[in-house]
Amino acid sequence: MKKVVRCVTQCYIANEILMHIRSIKKHAGDIHLQDLAGKDLEGNRIRIEDRIPDDSEAVEDAVGIKLQIIRLRDVMLKVLRGKEKRVIEMRYGLDGQDELTQKEIAEELGISRSYVSRIEKKALSRLNEEMQE
Repeated sequence: MKKVVRCVTQCYIANEILMHIRSIKKHAGDIHLQDLAGKDLEGNRIRIEDRIPDDSEAVEDAVGIKLQIIRLRDVMLKVLRGKEKRVIEMRYGLDGQDELTQKEIAEELGISRSYVSRIEKKALSRLNEEMQE
């Protein structure tokens, strides 16, 4: 009877150890934001979540830029006509086009490079005035 009890006890202990090992293996790769990541120079504990950068400002900046681009596009459609609109689109690669130099624009439109420069300068001035309002 003692042998049976000892065998059952050993089997029970062995089974508990195996279950514990399986449990450890199952959760071995788990990482939690509250887990310790080390200590800082002053000896304070640092958690993993303390090491994650805060990109909220970068997201806000990106959204702000996107809104400004949309507004600029709306202003451009409202203010610019004809050659001014065409030169700005070609010069800055709008509507999926490649950006062109003033010389390339002049050749394509059959006008002088200095005329392209004047058109561009006037168009940018008008856009700037409208954007300031």
